[in-house]
Amino acid sequence: MSKKDKELSGKQKAALLLISLGPEVSASVYRHLSEEEIERLTLEISSVKKVDSQAKEDIIEEFHQIAVAQEYISQGGIGYAKTVLEKALGEQQAQAIINRLTSSLQVRPFDFARKADPGQIFNFIQNEHPQTIALILSYLEPAQAGVILSSLPQEVQADIAKRIAMMESTSPEVISEIESVLERKLSSTVTQDYTETGGVDAVVEVLNGVDRQTEKTILDALEIRDPELAEEIKKRMFVFEDIVTLDARAIQRIIRDCENEDLLLAMKISSEEVKDILFRNMSQRMAETFREEMEIMGPVRLRDVEDAQTRIVAVTRRLEDSGEIIIARGGGDDIIV
Repeated sequence: MSKKDKELSGKQKAALLLISLGPEVSASVYRHLSEEEIERLTLEISSVKKVDSQAKEDIIEEFHQIAVAQEYISQGGIGYAKTVLEKALGEQQAQAIINRLTSSLQVRPFDFARKADPGQIFNFIQNEHPQTIALILSYLEPAQAGVILSSLPQEVQADIAKRIAMMESTSPEVISEIESVLERKLSSTVTQDYTETGGVDAVVEVLNGVDRQTEKTILDALEIRDPELAEEIKKRMFVFEDIVTLDARAIQRIIRDCENEDLLLAMKISSEEVKDILFRNMSQRMAETFREEMEIMGPVRLRDVEDAQTRIVAVTRRLEDSGEIIIARGGGDDIIV
């Protein structure tokens, strides 16, 4: 790259790259940017009068190298990326690319573990302290964490689920130490500020990946230890919009067991997909009546709509608990034969 190109700012390089890629590709890129980013880039592009052919080639090559490096990082971490790049480009250029990436991109802790088999991770961490297990699970993919949580002894499952839910932040030193134990050869960059993970949403994602029996065992135990937390988790396990994931028989049963007023209110702010699937599972007469009533329905309080949706979710979970409908989950007990 020429000295002139090195002096270009990141914004200028981005503008030149988009010009070089052409309007169709640039338009696709714009769809992934914020309004502020689009505005700044558009102003920069509008200020460019001419693109030097050599600058164009250099910027495209630089972009390609960074894209390839990021792909290597996603495959095997920074250490792997650096090794491959050094063989292809030499140590100095490889280090420059890695530095450029790590200065602007944060590689999440335990990146290597998210590509590992959950059985292998389970074998390694099953005897660790519950807080250590909770920390590791909170960084894994929900499906992985669900498999591992299901494999742990029942007497510790609820404790670990609660620890994930209550987790707020963990110091980078602790994360780094646990990472090193789990994968000694990992070369990872951990930001110096505290990394947030866990929380109720995290444990909900994990529980959505376990089998129904494991979920029930954990929630039953949490109801004894921390009823408020158990109730909060239950509220988020299945939300009204998730009704689109159910089969027609289940939806028809939910419609039959719910109050019409609740259904009308719940559909008030639901997506077109939800409305469509509910209408398709109603009788023609009921669907026509609902459409007419929704057209003349005046403004309603958001709280009333949310309460109606909560009551429908409660009906859905009651039907699932009684075995009358099935909500697909991560475990094998949901396989229908």
